[in-house]
Amino acid sequence: MDASARKILSDAKAGKYSPVYFLQGEEPYFIDVIADYIEKNALTDAEKGFNQVIVYGKDAAMAAILTHARRFPMMAQFQVVIVKEAQEIQDLNKETGARLLLEYLKQPVPSTVLVFCHKHKTLDKRRELGKNIEKLATSLTSKKLYDNQLPDFLSEYARERSIAIDDQAIRAMCEFVGNDLSRLTNEMDKLTISLKPGEPITAAHVMQQVGVSKEYNIFELQKAILQKNSLNVAKIVNYFESNTKKNPAIPTVAYLYSFFSKVLLASQAPDKSEKGLASALKVSPYVIRDYSLALQQFPPDRILRNISLLKEADLKLKGVNAGTTSEGQILRELIYRLIH
Repeated sequence: MDASARKILSDAKAGKYSPVYFLQGEEPYFIDVIADYIEKNALTDAEKGFNQVIVYGKDAAMAAILTHARRFPMMAQFQVVIVKEAQEIQDLNKETGARLLLEYLKQPVPSTVLVFCHKHKTLDKRRELGKNIEKLATSLTSKKLYDNQLPDFLSEYARERSIAIDDQAIRAMCEFVGNDLSRLTNEMDKLTISLKPGEPITAAHVMQQVGVSKEYNIFELQKAILQKNSLNVAKIVNYFESNTKKNPAIPTVAYLYSFFSKVLLASQAPDKSEKGLASALKVSPYVIRDYSLALQQFPPDRILRNISLLKEADLKLKGVNAGTTSEGQILRELIYRLIH
């Protein structure tokens, strides 16, 4: 978890709440984790009826939000006001709304916990509010994780919940889902519920859960290409060709293009050990063996040729010089030429 998010959450779990939280940034997951914890735990169920208010930014101006914040709690130590979708507050980016919030931040009501969930963007730091928000409120700027950070994030998530999951399953989860942290954690939770207590999550479970064929998927295709296993390549391409809606060719080509582009970078790395390649490519150690194998199978001139073939196939799939050739035929020819 992001270090700032961890600190804020740790303090909240210890009962140390700030008068104002301003949670912003491109990655909504950490914002939701903190806001959800405060919503569920800051007050008892009996206290929430009179002392917890949920406001949506698109439905409120700053003055109305701050009116809620200035009220005093009833039969409770404090009240909680959570502003969801705060990026849509009608006048937040206008002088009037920004000025009202700045005035409140300088003298917040100590018996109120006011939480702004400002997702997918950050305040303009050229303006006074953006410049001063970190000084005047408990702030979080939540950034999207890079692909090479996802395995560690997922491993930590599993470890904190005592979920057993193997390395291949982590790799599959990250590759299939991408850096959508909310979906990653939701898929992990669904897998945990579907398995027997203590049963470890495997790559086979992941593939079944997310609807990907265990035998016929882009990872198995890449593996077959690297091993130059013509029989397995043919089986997978046949499957893709008969299921183009589930396995469209353009994303397949894009994935392979990204892979071979990184292989080209790997071929130029001074340190070709697994640790050295992981550092140079900024990818997870879980997948670095594929790059090592690719370097053994393809010399630099073949890597360049394969990248060129992938570019050519991508253009054909988008209608450039394709003629009447079908999507499946383009993919079949491409894969054949990649390994021969």
